[in-house]
Amino acid sequence: MNSSEGKAVHAHLLILSIICFNFISYACSGLPLAVLPGYVLNDLGLSSVIAGVVISIQFFATLLARPLAGSVADRHGAKRSVLCGFAGLMLSGSLTTLAIALHAEPWVGLPLLLAGRLVLGVSTAMISTPACTWAIGRCGTPSTAQVMSWNGIAAYGGTALGAPLGVVLRNGFGIVSIGLCTVLLGFTFLLIALGKRPAPLVAGVRLAFHRVLVAVMPNGLVLVCSSVGYGGLTAFIALYFDSLGWQHAAYCLSGFGAGFIAARLSTPGILHRYRGYNVVAGCLLIQSLGMLLIWLAPSPGLTIAGGVLTGGGVSWVYPGLAVETLARTPEANRNSALSALSLFFDVAVGLAGPVMGWLASGAGYAYVFLSAALLSVSGFCLVLLLNWRASCTAG
Repeated sequence: MNSSEGKAVHAHLLILSIICFNFISYACSGLPLAVLPGYVLNDLGLSSVIAGVVISIQFFATLLARPLAGSVADRHGAKRSVLCGFAGLMLSGSLTTLAIALHAEPWVGLPLLLAGRLVLGVSTAMISTPACTWAIGRCGTPSTAQVMSWNGIAAYGGTALGAPLGVVLRNGFGIVSIGLCTVLLGFTFLLIALGKRPAPLVAGVRLAFHRVLVAVMPNGLVLVCSSVGYGGLTAFIALYFDSLGWQHAAYCLSGFGAGFIAARLSTPGILHRYRGYNVVAGCLLIQSLGMLLIWLAPSPGLTIAGGVLTGGGVSWVYPGLAVETLARTPEANRNSALSALSLFFDVAVGLAGPVMGWLASGAGYAYVFLSAALLSVSGFCLVLLLNWRASCTAG
């Protein structure tokens, strides 16, 4: 192995050692997803509405904490933000454990449970984007595409592992083990993160978050056009299958995940080769085809194939937009810029459920996927405009 290959391997390992923090964060977020709704309904005897609030409140907390995470990371360093996130995981796990221990008193246990979910949402925001900029700061701007690619795999993979692991823990050790596991993981990786060298703190003018948000908005709108399809798929594919008398809707979601990961792993240098906007444009077309196939498919098999295409299309949209965003953002504000871009994803996925649900109630579930396809096409047109504008500016 020559020196250049050795440096490349070292950079890869360094990126993985930091991106794994995001994997753990999303795994902790996934732990309660499959067990808390049943606990609220059956053990606490509360309504399905309350069960929904317990789950969704975390994601609203993540959305609201994005500006805080970006500001802390830009002003005090990404490592500081990640350490705060892991401390938050420990607090969230402790509150969840205490809430379950006091389940006989719902008026005490439920507020503690909700507090734990809020802290978990804030902790996710404090780790997710800052972990990316920590890795980029250590390895240099040319590593941005690779960092964003592996970060997506870590996020989806962590959630996919966390949910079934939560079920295994509940069945083997009781539901209280969910909180204890979160505390243990938070403490362990807090110690690991403490031992890592921080990225250099970049000097420069720190822009107010609302100014960064406005600058990122064009790319954010493209991300919205893509992410509504993902939100609609996760929220309504099971109901769509039921309405048609089909089974195995979960395979469509599995197909989405398989397409997403396969696209990421099989095309590692695509952003360097074709540039961010070009890749995003192609991905949005593929996503549109996938959604149209789900809308028109006459059989479950073809619908699952549509899910695979959609996952492949979604795969490079966020990394491509992140590369283009960072290329136009002063280094001193890159944490805020990525946090702002992620905020558009959170909003799109959060609104996809109620908005697409309203559409489905009037036109049927199939039109959820037709609308998602049309939004993807709109995103494609917007990307072409942004690419043209970027070319004119560069020229």
